[in-house]
Amino acid sequence: MEQVAMELISKSGEARSLAFQALQEAKAGRTDEAALLMKESLICSKQAHKAQSKLLFSESEGNKTEITVLLIHAQDHLMNSLLAQELIKEIIELHESKADKSN
Repeated sequence: MEQVAMELISKSGEARSLAFQALQEAKAGRTDEAALLMKESLICSKQAHKAQSKLLFSESEGNKTEITVLLIHAQDHLMNSLLAQELIKEIIELHESKADKSN
């Protein structure tokens, strides 16, 4: 369980970092780079979801998962990275719209 939790933390953290890097690229007007970074971010999120699914499937098979601070922390990382991605996607679209209007 600890290994799965660490995978969740790692992949979620990477997804969040990539999304914020994408935002910086979009702010600088580099929309192609921003799009690539967001794609990478989504790939990391999918990997984090895979780790989470391992826990869910295990529990659905009757294997109770002990709730630990590490597991709660891992879930928190996942939810924060997903929220960051959603908000950053919207902010990037605003930057692109602003750039289109000024051209």
